[in-house]
Amino acid sequence: MGQCLCHPEKDTPYLCMKDNVYLCDECLHCRNPEIYCKYRTSCPIWFMEKRGFKEPEGAAGQMVNVTFLPEEKTIEVPPGTNLLEAARQADIHLNASCNGRGACGKCKLIVERGTVNTQTTTLLTEREKAANYVLACQSNITEDITVRIPPEAIQRKLKVAGMGEAVTSKLRGKVAEIDPMVVEVALELAVPSLDDPVSDLDRLYRGLRKAGVDTKRMSVSLKVMRELAEAMRDENWKVTASILRRRHIEELVEVAPGNGTNLSLGLAIDVGTTTIVVYLVNMSDGRVMAATSGHNRQAACGDDVINRIVCAEKNGVRKLSRMALATINDLIEEAAAAANVERGRIKNVAIAGNTTMIHLLLGIEPRYIRREPYLPTVSEFPVIKAGEVGLKVHSGAAVFVFPGPASYVGGDIVSGMIYSGQHREAPMTMFIDIGTNGEIVLGNNELLMTASCSAGPAFEGGGVRWGMRAEEGAIEKVNIDPETKAATYETIAGLPPRGICGSGMIDLISEMLITGVIDPRGRIALDETHPRIVRQDDVPAYLVAPAAETAMGEDLLFSETDIHSIVLSKAAVYAGFITLLDQAGMDFSAVDRVWISGGFGQYLNFDRAISIGLLPDIDRDKFTYLGNSSIAGAYMALLSGKLRAEARQVSNSMTYIDFSSNVRFMDEFTSAQFLPHTNMNAFPSVRIGRST
Repeated sequence: MGQCLCHPEKDTPYLCMKDNVYLCDECLHCRNPEIYCKYRTSCPIWFMEKRGFKEPEGAAGQMVNVTFLPEEKTIEVPPGTNLLEAARQADIHLNASCNGRGACGKCKLIVERGTVNTQTTTLLTEREKAANYVLACQSNITEDITVRIPPEAIQRKLKVAGMGEAVTSKLRGKVAEIDPMVVEVALELAVPSLDDPVSDLDRLYRGLRKAGVDTKRMSVSLKVMRELAEAMRDENWKVTASILRRRHIEELVEVAPGNGTNLSLGLAIDVGTTTIVVYLVNMSDGRVMAATSGHNRQAACGDDVINRIVCAEKNGVRKLSRMALATINDLIEEAAAAANVERGRIKNVAIAGNTTMIHLLLGIEPRYIRREPYLPTVSEFPVIKAGEVGLKVHSGAAVFVFPGPASYVGGDIVSGMIYSGQHREAPMTMFIDIGTNGEIVLGNNELLMTASCSAGPAFEGGGVRWGMRAEEGAIEKVNIDPETKAATYETIAGLPPRGICGSGMIDLISEMLITGVIDPRGRIALDETHPRIVRQDDVPAYLVAPAAETAMGEDLLFSETDIHSIVLSKAAVYAGFITLLDQAGMDFSAVDRVWISGGFGQYLNFDRAISIGLLPDIDRDKFTYLGNSSIAGAYMALLSGKLRAEARQVSNSMTYIDFSSNVRFMDEFTSAQFLPHTNMNAFPSVRIGRST
């Protein structure tokens, strides 16, 4: 809801997404009907004006109910509300890779009761249309309705690196000396008397000085002073003081009764574009007490950072901040419940994320990240209090946010450096985090060069008809019989397939190439009369799994359009390798190690990735999968003041190479749009593999 541009006294739900202004029902007409508008297909103003919809008499202020199944969630919205927006308001996760432009076809819903005004789309099959499927972003609500999220679109448990006990236990011992930002000092103070009549605060300061704490640079809030008298007397002058230590000042954030026997807890948080991961840590011994993860709810506004920034420009930064915070706070509650601890005991937090995600989480304007000269509002953050951020932990908890060297290389990569130690060692190493943004770091203890190549969301399911994240039911491994061309596959958790994740797509394309299903240009090479080849939206497609085997009861297909999306993504990553090496005056022969980070890399078959030209054709022993290095680095910085300072040094020492106007990058990008590459000499083992 917002205030009408022409009638500020009126609240209205009708937003012109092009001009970002609200219009009430009295002035409900398109302001620019003669010019092209990319939002028009999902614009309720255009729909209501051009399609003749009129609000019934007496309906002003009337609301309609939308019920979402199987969640059994009902929300009230004004008539004309877009169904995708209603889902967002109801906190229902719908994958909307294209940010509601009607281009991805992923925000499917089934209308079970009532009707919606929906636009015609080619992204739904005739079977889906007959079953009352609609695209939420193309549908506007005019009456009470009930909709169901279809099986293929239901959010399932993510398969995420770093969740198992074996992985979390290996982090123990990474930090030799624990040095939190908020320290807890247990004190037993002298009982006041007529001979010792100092104030409670002075008595506390005196006790702190005896314990070795410098109180000269210490501040204290009015809230703490108000609670001080009761806290001091509740346990007969036995208290625990919590002190937040910053670089230039310290703050007394809590004085609690008791002798400090309660657990001191911390959080390490990785705010990913797709997934958010949270570790709950015992600050006394570094033990990971609980680990959990979930979809970043901002994904409803698009799969990549550019779409998120655009969404923030249209709807405000606060909205996206709330979506990220809701995800994080739910995960905090889940972790605290699993460990049977109180959230109020959490007084230290370390957060890693890319530049856009951190800006949106903290409610900082991100729009200039995507505008030349591509500058973030903030690159290095002071220690912040959790109450200012909105985290559901102790309000005085200290929050360390990893600094980021550039708009498109953020604190998650710096965190990865802290974990990997690349900057501390001599071997020339190429670090790559493959996600919606492919970030690369080339260097060692003498040199750190970094760049970002926009891989896009294809590896995480965006832009691919049946693409999905690495959730239960996703196809993750594929083999194709060279004779029959039929596919066999493995899915996450062994469930019937709902789609195919990034590692599965790489497996599939590699197998299609080796068995002759596609040619090096990524086009279907089999005759269309072959039983594994069908047409999807008039484009040739390969039948991966027939309808009888899938969770959707529909053929799972992989089309030439899908292949093209993956080829563009892999071309961007490989071109990034070549261009960054060229900037350093090197080639792959100078690289001693290739480290791969991120959830996508966990399931990556290196040989398959090389065969399609995603990774360089070099000695396989040079490749190592690091796991989720961002959350691991956040864990280490949470425990160590030395590493927090080192993170700032690493960020400042990284030289950022901008590919946006780099001619060499564009040339290499074009050359890499081939399987595996136009230069087959760079992939000798692939060439040999084909000849055999």
